[in-house]
Amino acid sequence: MLRVKLSIVYALLITLGVSLLTACSTPVVDKTAGMSPSKIYAEAQDEMSSGRFEKAIPLLEKLEARAAGTPLAQQAQVDKAYAHYRAAEPAQAIATLDRFMRLHPASPAIDYALYIKGLVNFNENLGIFGSYTGQDLAERDQKAAKESFESFKELTTRFPDSRYTPDALQRITYIVQSLAKYEVYVARYYFKRGAYLAAINRAQIAITDYRDVPAVEDALFILYQSYAALGMAQLRDDTKRVLETSFPKSTLIQTDGKSEPKSWFKWK
Repeated sequence: MLRVKLSIVYALLITLGVSLLTACSTPVVDKTAGMSPSKIYAEAQDEMSSGRFEKAIPLLEKLEARAAGTPLAQQAQVDKAYAHYRAAEPAQAIATLDRFMRLHPASPAIDYALYIKGLVNFNENLGIFGSYTGQDLAERDQKAAKESFESFKELTTRFPDSRYTPDALQRITYIVQSLAKYEVYVARYYFKRGAYLAAINRAQIAITDYRDVPAVEDALFILYQSYAALGMAQLRDDTKRVLETSFPKSTLIQTDGKSEPKSWFKWK
């Protein structure tokens, strides 16, 4: 009886294995096989318009291969980069953009590619939880911010009349402020731990490298506090005069740093 049951089990397993092999060997149907390149592009655009970026990506890949060497193939590449960006796949978006700019340096879409590359790093730097935690860009690693700055800077320098330049300039302003605030953040960290010389060094970086930004007010105040903590009265008083001259409405000294400037940038 046991042998009979085992034989039945073996037979079922063999049948299941054959079924799986048959299923695996079934060829995948290419739904785009009979489509023209323009039809594939229209389908991809429909998917993107509906927010289904993951479904648009394979269509754009098909189009890029089907229309190789044409302007439509170039358009497919930049659209695919945008789809990766919107699908929260920053690494794939950057790789696609770098490949596009390397293969088509004279393309009329270079300004758009630079803009998307800047956006990818800009949003990557903020992080998906930024709006929930309230964490500022300045409190994060600044590698992505600097890469975003480089893309936007190249865009605004090479293509001053581009439709993407005005927004890129706004984002550059925010990034510069962010980089300055990062130095202030680190300087404040050192000051709170009694590492006054280190605090002075980081505050001075913010002051000398990022002039004419609001974060310099905080940097000068930390400089003032650090000199005071070290008993360096002359440097403390000199810093106070610079702070009061540069920011006549500042109340940081009077409030002991309780009235910090707020970031002006708001997400669209």
